[in-house]
Amino acid sequence: MAGHLPDACPSFLTITVEMDTMTNLTVEMDTMTNLTVEMDTMTNLTVEMDTMTNLTVEMDTMTNLTVEMDTMTNLTVEMDFFLTQFSDNKQLQVFHGFLFLLIYLEALMGNLLIFILVTVDGCLHTPMYFFLKNLAFLDAGLISVTVPNLILNSFTHRSNISLPGCIFQVFLVVNFAGSELGILIAMSYDRYVAICHPLNYDVIMKKEICMQMVVTSWLLGSFFGVLHTAGTFSLSFCGSRKLPQFFCDVPSLLKISCSKKHVTTDVSVAIGALFGLFGFVCIGYSYGYIFQTVLRVHSLHGHSKAFYTCVPHLIVVITFLVTAVFVYLKPVSDSPHLVDFLASIFYSVMPPSLNPLIYSLRNKDIKAALWKFLWKLNH
Repeated sequence: MAGHLPDACPSFLTITVEMDTMTNLTVEMDTMTNLTVEMDTMTNLTVEMDTMTNLTVEMDTMTNLTVEMDTMTNLTVEMDFFLTQFSDNKQLQVFHGFLFLLIYLEALMGNLLIFILVTVDGCLHTPMYFFLKNLAFLDAGLISVTVPNLILNSFTHRSNISLPGCIFQVFLVVNFAGSELGILIAMSYDRYVAICHPLNYDVIMKKEICMQMVVTSWLLGSFFGVLHTAGTFSLSFCGSRKLPQFFCDVPSLLKISCSKKHVTTDVSVAIGALFGLFGFVCIGYSYGYIFQTVLRVHSLHGHSKAFYTCVPHLIVVITFLVTAVFVYLKPVSDSPHLVDFLASIFYSVMPPSLNPLIYSLRNKDIKAALWKFLWKLNH
């Protein structure tokens, strides 16, 4: 037994060494595990840092978007124009709002009523009422371009108008006013032919001729609208954007423009003035011959009927032409006066308001058509 003990010691030592080796391996594995954990932790930190970086980029992007939106808002505000109110007193502004609301409703309903009656009543399908129908449509359009915005500004105590809204106003005001002048010339010529050449009336005032006259009037109005709008808004507006007027018109925009040369606008205004002068001469010539012809007739009833019909219309036409020329050719003052406002009202608000009264309350055919229309509605 004693002789075999030395052989057992090496085996025990070997087992001990192996156990130490396994222990070392276990320690190394633990170390590797810790390293792996540390690497995972570092990876997570890297991911978190990347996430934070992305969040920072997104925040910067949002900040840039906010700055751009603020810039666009400022540009929008800078592009607005500011109109002049009739009064700085808020109570008076509300009063003006109600006053112009009544005027607008009267003009709109009166002109639309004439348009509908002439359209539906076959007895009114004559050249005179065909021109009157177009005049009523133009009047409704002309007063609807400026007065509703004035009413809104009076009730809300605001005075700004956007750049597109201002462009829209200039184009439509010139378009409707130019077309209306063409229709007024056609109406005066129609009355001239009816009174001075009654036997040739049906031959001269044929349907095709009347249609050509109306189309020409609309095309001339559109031409002047495009010409004035393009010429005016090709200018620079770098100073004050407050217009000395209650709506956007060419003279007021020229006043606040910082462009030294505006040849296109001056030429368009000159052409418009010549067209107005031409219309004034044509209408004056027609009514001159009408009055001369009527005075030759030895009938007091005929005289009174002709003057009763023509004089109110002639007064409105002259007021429209004179005030429009006055507004466009008179130098615009820095601070608008009552005369400036009245002149603008006389050519943009008064004719659309008075024409329905002249052609409906004073016209037996329109009254008869109205009663017939109401009777059909009730039956």
